[in-house]
Amino acid sequence: MSIAAAKLPENIDELRAFALSLQTGYAVLEDELYAKTLHIEKLKAQLAVLKRARFGRSSEKLDRDIEQMELTLGDLEEGQAQRLAKREQQADAAAEPRTKAEVRQQRAEKSRRELPAHLPRETVEHKPDCLCLKCGGSRLRQIGVDKREVLEYVPSHFKVIVHERPKMACKDCESITQQPMPSLPIVKGLPGPALLTHVIVSKYCDHLPLYRQSAIYAREGVELDRSMLAEWVGHMAALLTPLAEAIGKHVRACETIHADDTPLPVLDPGRGKTKTARLWVALRDESGWGSPTPPAAFYRYSEDRTKEQVTALLEGCQGYLHVDAYSGFKQLYLPDPRTGRPRFMEVACWAHARRKIYDVHVATGSPAALDLLQRISPLFDLEREIKGKSPDERLHARREQAAPMLEELKIAYEATLNKISGKSTLAEALRYALSRWPSFTRYTTDGRLEICNNAAERAIRPLTLGRKNWLFAGSDTGGERAALMYTILQTAKMNGLNPEAYLCDIISRIADHPINKIDQLLPWNVTVKPA
Repeated sequence: MSIAAAKLPENIDELRAFALSLQTGYAVLEDELYAKTLHIEKLKAQLAVLKRARFGRSSEKLDRDIEQMELTLGDLEEGQAQRLAKREQQADAAAEPRTKAEVRQQRAEKSRRELPAHLPRETVEHKPDCLCLKCGGSRLRQIGVDKREVLEYVPSHFKVIVHERPKMACKDCESITQQPMPSLPIVKGLPGPALLTHVIVSKYCDHLPLYRQSAIYAREGVELDRSMLAEWVGHMAALLTPLAEAIGKHVRACETIHADDTPLPVLDPGRGKTKTARLWVALRDESGWGSPTPPAAFYRYSEDRTKEQVTALLEGCQGYLHVDAYSGFKQLYLPDPRTGRPRFMEVACWAHARRKIYDVHVATGSPAALDLLQRISPLFDLEREIKGKSPDERLHARREQAAPMLEELKIAYEATLNKISGKSTLAEALRYALSRWPSFTRYTTDGRLEICNNAAERAIRPLTLGRKNWLFAGSDTGGERAALMYTILQTAKMNGLNPEAYLCDIISRIADHPINKIDQLLPWNVTVKPA
């Protein structure tokens, strides 16, 4: 009998049990669907390779399709590993039994491959205490040793770390003493923290897809296939999620936020088509007015660019918002029904307005455009002079110098607009600023505000550079992982840290770190090698 046609129980306890069975069944079906989608994509990739083998290399498009399938498979396999890792964390927290999929994953981890013999070995010996833990006796004799090999990466080469744990037997009471195995990022896994970090940084900072990394490692005699690397990245995404959320909380607590977004083509697994998703960034950077508060960037992935995505990005925030003219932000400037005050006051970007006029000048050589550019330049010159000074000093300088220049600039804008064709590109650039003039002059009313939104644009730039390498993301979950990793890596950079050194330090200890003390692992609370 179909569950859709089943009669709902009337007893509240039976209804709860019925709802629980639905949740369990949904999770199983979701896992099966994901696994089947992954299997289909693997078959498609294999088919593409076979076609190329049969028909030769006459089609560059086929090569490109194969490369993109590799990216898609990597995203799907990362997602599968991330889902399993989250289930393991939840099961450990609730002391629940493993599902069949998790048991299979655990068995797969136990069947470890032999590491290449040509790699250098570094032995770390974990000697037990000199006294018997049971009776306190000091007469211990070694009866054996447990060894665990962990593949690690040192810049430019691999090495194998052999963890040796001697077993010591007490001659007095015959009890056995042995040091516990140090915690690993992936329980009973092959990789060490530095190798995991290198894979992540290579993908998200250096824009090297996993299948290309696999080929690079193979040249060094280490076979790490793409699916294994994807599994590692998925595990790390699940482990690092609380840290990214803590960074987001820090950013959203700011009253002067910068925000921006960029398009991200994403493949829809199973359909073979692409859709245009978005990667958003909310940024906190108070260094311009000498604040000691650490800077941070929080990234968020969304499948579309609706106003609901803006609300989700800036959830719980209020104050001033440095953004472009995207209409989705307008809802944030409306009065709040509860307080009667708007959540945000818009701060428009003069760099954006200047760029529109600059493009006209480059394209046409317009003398009017050149005149306006020369009037805007002193505004930026003043900002360079007062950068890092206190809010009061900045406010005073802007009132004394910038405000009069802005009044003259507005008159020049209006006069130029009356002289040129209303349909020209220059006219559009002028109307863009004049229609939002209060937002363009708001930075002169508060010393904490900035003249432009370049901070957010700089935070978006690494994503646009990476997009040229990986063509488009393989799935929505791949976009979510990218947002998570960019949040951590870019925030580390903003705080002057080497992102690889920082992430390696975090991965080496986050598995054992209390989640209620996650703030201790934020970039400004740790000491690692500077960038």
